[in-house]
Amino acid sequence: MFDKILIANRGEIALRILRACKELGIATVAVHSTADANAMSVRLADESVCIGPPLVRESYLNIPALIAACEITGADAVHPGYGFLSENANFADVLAEHRIAFIGPKAEHIRLMGDKIEAKRTALRLGIPCVPGSEGGIADPAEALRVAGEIGFPVLIKAAAGGGGRGMKIARSAKDLTYAVQTAQTEAKAAFGDDTVYIEKYLEKPRHIEIQVIGDGRGNAVHLGERDCSLQRRHQTVWEESPSPVLDSAARNRIGEIVANAMREIAYEGVGTVEFLYENGQFYFIEMNTRIQVEHPVTEMITGIDLVIEQIRVAAGSPLSVTQEDIHFNGHAVECRINAEHPQTFRPSPGQISYFHTPGGLGVRVDSAAYQGYTIPPHYDSLVGKLIVHGRNRTECLMRLRRAIDEFVVDGIDTTLPLFRNLVRNPDIQDGMYDIHWLENHLKTGGIEPE
Repeated sequence: MFDKILIANRGEIALRILRACKELGIATVAVHSTADANAMSVRLADESVCIGPPLVRESYLNIPALIAACEITGADAVHPGYGFLSENANFADVLAEHRIAFIGPKAEHIRLMGDKIEAKRTALRLGIPCVPGSEGGIADPAEALRVAGEIGFPVLIKAAAGGGGRGMKIARSAKDLTYAVQTAQTEAKAAFGDDTVYIEKYLEKPRHIEIQVIGDGRGNAVHLGERDCSLQRRHQTVWEESPSPVLDSAARNRIGEIVANAMREIAYEGVGTVEFLYENGQFYFIEMNTRIQVEHPVTEMITGIDLVIEQIRVAAGSPLSVTQEDIHFNGHAVECRINAEHPQTFRPSPGQISYFHTPGGLGVRVDSAAYQGYTIPPHYDSLVGKLIVHGRNRTECLMRLRRAIDEFVVDGIDTTLPLFRNLVRNPDIQDGMYDIHWLENHLKTGGIEPE
């Protein structure tokens, strides 16, 4: 096992990793920018190191500063959390050169899944069902028109190196296609430094279903069921739940075993999430995230497995502590991402929290690094915390979530709590009848009333 882990992240995920380390008896190092000097992870870690000013490229993305922090403190491993350098294969390589463990997949798997085109090719080779589309990048509008003619409109143009909805455009007819391709290429170049785009069939009303997996790099891998991440705004999930309201155990086991078998074949190491669109009973692979997910607590609540602890154990060379037969799904869980944003305009709302009260009770968990008097800085994402609720079934879970949201108080800044008060009372949400477009359509029709 590791002696000391440096946590190369901030906010709630840094605190989440710190807690796992403490439970394993591992010393911790928190790194921080000058803007995060008063962060809760900095207060609770055994050691802390300032790695630069607020700008992420000068702090949390500053690889030399992170290596120096490891050498100063004697950390023998780095946990990258999510975002920042968590899917940066070069970072994993540099750590290896300095004989520091990267708590995540092998660099080769990060590279493989980081290239969306190569990831799709790999998925097809491994027997994972994929969305019909181009085999590789699209060179010009003429090629795009040929591919679109083969798979049929509407089509989705996507950045090969992309994520978060950037470099993604819909074309519903041939006359839209040239503009959509050129716009996607321009956005992709600006956001990722790579203008390669590819084309997929656009599904009109799919669900977004993701499968959680973990492997030990020795050919052992298991799946831990699915999460339904269909409630999205601008391709960013705001609400996740497990199990999905639209999957039965047969569908869950079928796609879960396909994914687990694929991870066994490539000897995947660490946690990962394989994402699908699901429509008319069919799964279509879209990408794989080679890191811990924001929404991992949903899976932990229904399986009882600490994913971060398992992630650390595997990175330290231990085999998986569970087999597929050991994993059982109990009850229902929902996570709400509460952001420092105006609930109607979604304008960021950084500032000082004047009062902070989190809900409690059976089946209620809050993952947050915020506290009363803490200032949400303007330099990073606006996540205040995650409210995760578990119940014996979906009905109990939603009633418990309704109660917990009403108990949650954050004063001094705007938050999206009113959005979730609305959603948990909406008949479509209560019935589980929503797709990836539902939330944006709901917001367009004035779905959130001011408080």
